[in-house]
Amino acid sequence: MKTATKRRKKATRHTKLTFSGNGKGPAAKRTRNRAAKKHALIQAACGLFAAKGYEVTTTREIAASAGCAEGLIHRYFKGKPGLLAAMLEHRVSREILDLSHQPRPAPTLEDEFLQLVEREVERVWESRDFLRVVIPRAIVDPAVGKVMNTALIPVRGQEISERLKHYESNITLPRDAMQVLAQAVGMLGFVFGFVQPVLLGQDPLHARKMAAMIARFLVGSPVVSHLNPILP
Repeated sequence: MKTATKRRKKATRHTKLTFSGNGKGPAAKRTRNRAAKKHALIQAACGLFAAKGYEVTTTREIAASAGCAEGLIHRYFKGKPGLLAAMLEHRVSREILDLSHQPRPAPTLEDEFLQLVEREVERVWESRDFLRVVIPRAIVDPAVGKVMNTALIPVRGQEISERLKHYESNITLPRDAMQVLAQAVGMLGFVFGFVQPVLLGQDPLHARKMAAMIARFLVGSPVVSHLNPILP
């Protein structure tokens, strides 16, 4: 009887270990819970840093907003600086993921430029809380500025440049004109997606309209207005 009982217990332990390692048991659940909690803490930190400022926001407030124990911030991120670094990393990953969900290029360079400006203004506006956090931190923390300059900004700039290069075989532009247009997309997005509506309190809809007007003016300049459409 005792031998049979020992065998059943041994078999039960073996079953539990096997179940935990197949991606559907307790180990997988713990992994999902950990990922969910880390995401909740990053989101809560972004909102509080944007609303109150990085320096005055406490880890206790972040944990309470995320519905997590404060100790998890130290366990997962090694404190508030690590949480900020994780927020930057999460943003870079999101930017890369967004690149796989882009609309098809427009039929002409003019239409594509207008489309890119409209999307960039909208994207920056949606990222306003993130920018509220990282711009002040980049001023006082060179490490944050370095991440933005080497990993975050180039992601968008490269994507915009590549889309505009799609038209190079069908048009003739002065040297570096494509790079100028790509830079213009980024500047219009930042000014009318963040500076005007967030810093200066302008109505977001009005800011978007102004961005579209300036984009049409730029794309209607003599340098661009004579260009032929892309052939199907």
